[in-house]
Amino acid sequence: MLSVEEATRLVTATVRSLSVEYLSLPLAAGRILREDLRADRDFPPFNRVAMDGIALRFAALEAGQTEFRIDSTQFAGQPPQPLHDPQAAVEIMTGAALPVGVDTVIRYEDLTFRTDAAGQRYATVQACPPRLGHNVHAQAADRRRGDLLVPAGTRLEPAEIAVAATIGAATVAVTRRPRVAVVSTGDELVPITEKPAAHQIRRSNALMLQAAAWQTGAAADTFHMNDDPEALRQELPALLHDYDAVVLSGGVSKGKADFLPETLRELGVEQIFHEVQQRPGKPFWFGQQPGGAVVFALPGNPVSTFVNFYRYVRPWLLAAQQPEAEATPSPAQAPPGGPVSAILTEDVQFRPRLTHFLLVSLEPGLDGRLLATPERAGGSGDMASLLTSAGFLELPPEQEHFPAGSVLPAWRFR
Repeated sequence: MLSVEEATRLVTATVRSLSVEYLSLPLAAGRILREDLRADRDFPPFNRVAMDGIALRFAALEAGQTEFRIDSTQFAGQPPQPLHDPQAAVEIMTGAALPVGVDTVIRYEDLTFRTDAAGQRYATVQACPPRLGHNVHAQAADRRRGDLLVPAGTRLEPAEIAVAATIGAATVAVTRRPRVAVVSTGDELVPITEKPAAHQIRRSNALMLQAAAWQTGAAADTFHMNDDPEALRQELPALLHDYDAVVLSGGVSKGKADFLPETLRELGVEQIFHEVQQRPGKPFWFGQQPGGAVVFALPGNPVSTFVNFYRYVRPWLLAAQQPEAEATPSPAQAPPGGPVSAILTEDVQFRPRLTHFLLVSLEPGLDGRLLATPERAGGSGDMASLLTSAGFLELPPEQEHFPAGSVLPAWRFR
């Protein structure tokens, strides 16, 4: 039986970067960028006024001048007109380009104004600025033309969308969405719109997996198949052909109705492993169609299905959306969707020599470090225990006692 580390290595080895598609920028939110975005001009592209007020020469202030004739008024978006009189000033608004002939901006709050009999306005400086260039956002102070702004492999969040718009990237290259088929299996499962009989339950795992796949950026469709080998042989081939990943729930253990492992092998899916030294989720089956879809066949108990998705499937989906060079990170690199460190708040005893996925709540401590508190759970069938949990700790099989204060990897699902 494989260790969790070896299962992770074998799953990661099947990752291949998905193809590129080109989308208009508004449609690219949440996608993984597949090209570098560089500044098409300086940031800011001109000496930008940072306050409403007047623009003047700092040298005039140093010479003792405090009152300035208002030569003109300039708004943001207007072409700047040079100021030729060194004793005058330009009334100017935030966002405007600083005119030639001035170098410092005094905000309105530090000014008083008067108008003479001829209608000429004057401004008197009440508080002298500390330096030349005050309230001026200098050209290229943030980035220079040609600088790398958003590297390939970045998820396009709102800030990245704004920067892309600023440089005129109306269309961007992104990874296409992974196509995922989510399949629930079992004769005991009925549609969620039906009232189950006493011996039946509604199909919840498929919707849970579909929602989790959507959160990774995948396009996921749901299917259901009964525990019938012939039906499985008829329906699975189309999914193996049309999707990048097939995620099944149930039918992978050693019961008399667990037909999936044998059926998948009959359909030409190469078994990479079956069973992992872990709890919950030990019967996990993984394989790949040569040149085609990968298959994650997860145990049917809801907590087993859930933790296996976040431990194995989600990192695979995230890695497949990265550029080729980053799709299979080296052991020294943190894989996409990987764990964070958390501190166990209570003593935990776990005797079987298996990796244990322990459901926990996660809260920041007073020192900012993440604290993990075990949550009450009634086993791998206790779906409700997921509601009070935010992740699970990965307890290694080499020890049985985990004292409070132990630092362990935590896989977050909230």
